[in-house]
Amino acid sequence: TATENEVIEKVKSLSSDDSIDGILVQLPLPKGMDEKKVLSFIPPEKDVDGFLPQSIGNLALNEPTSVACTPKGIIEILKEYNIKIAGKNAVVIGRSNIVGKPIAMLLLNENATVTVCHSKTENISSYTKKADIIVCAVGKARFLTADMVKKGAVVIDVGINRNSGKIEGDVDFDNLLGKVSYITPVPGGVGPMTIAMLLSNTLELSKRKLL
Repeated sequence: TATENEVIEKVKSLSSDDSIDGILVQLPLPKGMDEKKVLSFIPPEKDVDGFLPQSIGNLALNEPTSVACTPKGIIEILKEYNIKIAGKNAVVIGRSNIVGKPIAMLLLNENATVTVCHSKTENISSYTKKADIIVCAVGKARFLTADMVKKGAVVIDVGINRNSGKIEGDVDFDNLLGKVSYITPVPGGVGPMTIAMLLSNTLELSKRKLL
């Protein structure tokens, strides 16, 4: 029921409040609201979502910054299970500003060789069959099938698709399970890590205020 001006005023109020370390605007916003305009009122030092142009720019330059929570969580998963990233062929399916682009930059910063596939990519399987690590964030249930993946690959499923009351990922989990070395489930894989990284970003922003 809020107007765009009311949301902006709230963001401005939080921005000037020293007791607030991070601000998150839940997206998507209602129709009629200008997403870029609303987000522009979040100061970079409180950008807990890592969505601002300044944060994305710092990520591209591999400088300290708030990183979008889902991509950050993916890197944490890979590191937690001691999955080597450097020198590996990584394919990202999807090029959204929230997942696809930032995870591609993070993997690049970890010295992977990164290919980004999207809706205009021809013969996506020709790329995924060579990939050591696949991040699937395409928004289509069971898009990535077993015949598209080489044996022993690592598959990260970012999809959340609701189908007949069930939540499914972007990959054909059951048929990939015996072929890959690691795979994340949906629900229960990347999702909880996104929340954890939101808390991690909030803590990091709070610490930076003290420097």
